[in-house]
Amino acid sequence: MAFKELYSFTIDQEKEVEKTHTRKNKKTGEETTVTKKVTEKVPVQVKIKRPSRRELEDAELEYSVEMSRCVKRGILTKAMLYKKYSDTGGVWTEDEAKDYGKLYKKTFEIQNEYVRLETVEKKTEEQKKKLEVLKEELAVIRRKVVDAETSMETLFNHTADNKAQNRLLLWYTLMLTHVQDESQEEPVPYFVGEDFDDKMEDYYSKEDESSDFYTQLIKKTTTILAFWFFNQASSPDEFNKLIEDVEKGEV
Repeated sequence: MAFKELYSFTIDQEKEVEKTHTRKNKKTGEETTVTKKVTEKVPVQVKIKRPSRRELEDAELEYSVEMSRCVKRGILTKAMLYKKYSDTGGVWTEDEAKDYGKLYKKTFEIQNEYVRLETVEKKTEEQKKKLEVLKEELAVIRRKVVDAETSMETLFNHTADNKAQNRLLLWYTLMLTHVQDESQEEPVPYFVGEDFDDKMEDYYSKEDESSDFYTQLIKKTTTILAFWFFNQASSPDEFNKLIEDVEKGEV
């Protein structure tokens, strides 16, 4: 299957390369070839793959599995947290808690519908219009969710929803990040492994090493994928602006 790119950028990586030069003896005229290894910065393209429909389904499954795992461990979902505080006379009334639960569910449904439709290669005019409608709907509903969550932001950071969402974004990062240097004809997966669990082991290993290249790569890829997932960005101009803001320290 052809590699479909969502976005790409370049980072310099220190690599050990062989340098060969020839020396000529002034007296005898004899030439000697000397090869030695030196460390130099080599430009590497980081390419984020546009997920296929199958990959989107696998990512959603990972979200659901992590959500279920968290609930079994006793971690509350956002809806459960709302209900708990409304029942005990906390921040929200019971009706407000129900409204929030509906908003959050609707946000995820619209988000998934947009991402699925956005992966269609040759979109009809109707599909293009639908994407714009979904984008506007999502912007409106997300503002309502943010307004509702502001008063309990700290508590929400530890809900099952947030943990599952972080797992989902990590899945996208590990499965979609590819690299390609001048010696490679095709981009190759940056995280090594046959499946997500294998790639997690490589991720932990790279985290422990924390090379300059990895630090730059992981910061940019996670930011780009989060921006793509939450804001439905898909054009190079939108991503370029995001990277510019990140480098200025505005994100």
